Amino acid sequence: MKPKLSDLWRWEGEVDRGPFLLWGAVLFAVKYNLDRAVLLVWFDTHWSLLNYFALTQSAGVRGTLSGTSEHIVLLALALPFLWSGVALTLRRLRSLQWPLWLVVLFVVPVVKWFFFAALALLPRRAKEPPGLPGARVPARWERFMPHSAIGSAALAVVVSLVLALGATALSTTGLQAYGWGLFVGVPFAMGLVAVLVHGARERRSFGACVAVAMLATGIAGLALLALAFEGVICLLMAAPLAAALAFVGSVAGYFIQTGWWRTETPRVLCAAFLAVPLVIGAEHLEQAPAPLLAVKSSVEVNAPPERVWRHVVTFAELPPPTEFLFRAGVAYPIRAEIRGEGVGAIRHCVFSTGPFVEPIEVWDAPRLLKFSVTTNPEPMQEWTPYRSVHPPHLDGFLASSGGQFLLTPLPGGRTRLEGTTWYRHHMWPVGYWQAWSDFIIHRIHLRVLNHVKGLAEQGK
Repeated sequence: MKPKLSDLWRWEGEVDRGPFLLWGAVLFAVKYNLDRAVLLVWFDTHWSLLNYFALTQSAGVRGTLSGTSEHIVLLALALPFLWSGVALTLRRLRSLQWPLWLVVLFVVPVVKWFFFAALALLPRRAKEPPGLPGARVPARWERFMPHSAIGSAALAVVVSLVLALGATALSTTGLQAYGWGLFVGVPFAMGLVAVLVHGARERRSFGACVAVAMLATGIAGLALLALAFEGVICLLMAAPLAAALAFVGSVAGYFIQTGWWRTETPRVLCAAFLAVPLVIGAEHLEQAPAPLLAVKSSVEVNAPPERVWRHVVTFAELPPPTEFLFRAGVAYPIRAEIRGEGVGAIRHCVFSTGPFVEPIEVWDAPRLLKFSVTTNPEPMQEWTPYRSVHPPHLDGFLASSGGQFLLTPLPGGRTRLEGTTWYRHHMWPVGYWQAWSDFIIHRIHLRVLNHVKGLAEQGK
């Protein structure tokens, strides 16, 4: 089937993998260069390939959009490509005899790259011979697959575990990258691979597919703990995202492990094993900058600003924490010390893992104390069966760049005390990890602000 220009707008009929791959590559190249040229000329914004991997443009990749007009222009440019992409995908799904509703995967971030690879690799489904419904010649490789459900599930776990450990080692230890490839690509591919291997001999039920994917993901987490790749806290934080994406992968695997698809399992497995390291490598080469994030917290103090100010600049040692978060190993503040007074003084906020070094930039007593941060301690002490585990993300992947205390007078001699921290983290998807880091920093704020509140209200 030769490519035709009408492939780009016709919705009816079918398209084979060759024209689909050709048009997909051409459309992507044209769209990328068009986006890049328009944004550079009109908005002086540099556009990156990694922007297409981001769920939102706040994901911290180079070329982050700052205005509504830029988003509108990009949306307008995308509409004709969206039409052509959906048309090609629908016709390709007909060629493979897949459910047409799977076209929604065309717009799902990261997952769409795996979806595109599968559509581009697999041959069209041949019509069954008359009088032989469902007939299929067993593939040679199938003889290596276990017959029993337990045996195939065990092999599925092993194969997906090899993918997970290899990709994790490449990303964290080899390239020190904690991005989309690791946190999105790996769990999705694990779910997909586990189901394809489990369903290689015969079609498995939906429940069995999801179960083997979740089992593989859970065992992968235990393996990362046992091999000292990660500690308990970080694995628990990553678990909801990993489980959700492994589930999506298992659903995709469930729909492609029927009948004739078992003969194409090796190709799909190859696509998954190749796509993950390619995404990880592309992220490493791009070196995307991290976005600057901010967390604000406040309390009201029954004391005037002058009295509150004294305890903001420096405060005595806090009592041991009672919150599970800090008892589990997340770093928490202990006391604050300062050397000097005014702009240029050096404040040390001592945490359980070490001190933050904070040169004072604004000293506007008793209203505003603003400082930069030149030294960050480790954000946590990992729970681990070993004496210590030190994954790369403990060094600089979550770093505060500055902070401030703002004191606002309120009626009745009271004060609103507001603390702000500006920070960066180099882990993607930013939105997911920001939810965790914002929560942790907010709890740290409240520990300090409530301590200052108590000291000021006691008149100390």
